[in-house]
Amino acid sequence: MKISPLLKSILSTSVVSSIFISQLAYAENVRLRMHTFYGTELDSIAEDFRDYVSNASDGSIRIQFLRGGELVDSDQFVDAVARGTIDIAHGVGSYWPGRVGIGTIESGLPGAWFSVEEARDIFTNQGLDELVAEAYEEQGVKLIGRGYGSDYGLLTSEPVTSLADLRDMRIRSTSSIATVLENFDIPTTFLPAEELYVALSTGLVDGAIYGGPLDYEQLKLHEVAQYYTDINLLNPGWTESVLINPGSWERLTEEQKEILKGAISKYLEDIHNWLEEGNQRIIDEGELFEFARLPEKDSRRLTEASLPIWEAEAKKSDRNARAVEILINNAIEQGRLSE
Repeated sequence: MKISPLLKSILSTSVVSSIFISQLAYAENVRLRMHTFYGTELDSIAEDFRDYVSNASDGSIRIQFLRGGELVDSDQFVDAVARGTIDIAHGVGSYWPGRVGIGTIESGLPGAWFSVEEARDIFTNQGLDELVAEAYEEQGVKLIGRGYGSDYGLLTSEPVTSLADLRDMRIRSTSSIATVLENFDIPTTFLPAEELYVALSTGLVDGAIYGGPLDYEQLKLHEVAQYYTDINLLNPGWTESVLINPGSWERLTEEQKEILKGAISKYLEDIHNWLEEGNQRIIDEGELFEFARLPEKDSRRLTEASLPIWEAEAKKSDRNARAVEILINNAIEQGRLSE
């Protein structure tokens, strides 16, 4: 069949239009450096994330994924994203409270929430994430993802049946948890996660509040401490933030932005599910740790002792005061505080 000159012209115009429309959808190919605070344990989840982003964007977005400590220290993520040293950071707000004043509240104050559903409602529906996003924007970064951790229990080298048992132990904890424990004359100290194995094996510390059974297994701490106690003080024990450089964000088309945000949401949910499933597996197997729960009266005393920490955080800024008000109103609604 002979194609007429007119049909050739129409076909040519159609092909050019299709190419032009495709180029409009993805204005440029973008390579983004993303840094997490996790190590090799997330490699398979990270690979799925990179593949999803590449496939969904027709290869127009490529992610270079960096593990914890590979390029930037985790407590320097906000600065690194603001400067453009990295494009995206996946971290925890308690790592940088000196830079982002709401960071400690964001990551999780003792007694703030007791389930993922409750935490998600506080951030998404009660306005906490709006306040957090404002704080990050002031520091030159954009909040584009919220993740939820998992169990946050006590691991010790000796059994724990009550708070009184801890008075003769030195416990590794973050500053906010330490403030609570010190109300009960429990000695505390802070150590980075990578130092916990040696600290427990040498008796430098007698226990740690760091994460759930899976976190302790990943650090091989079951080799030096076997007693896991649910202290019922905060669950999930931390939340995770994903931050992006505003310039990197604006380089993306609207479609690319939606693809990236959707992929990050799935990535964070995959991490949460991995933590939850891993914790439950270890509990069900019952081989690595002996599991116990702090008596309810002691858990209640810990929660009550947390309120001065809320008050101290609220005094730091108007924004913090509004954030703590959200937590107080939620606790009243949940029946944990009276009006």
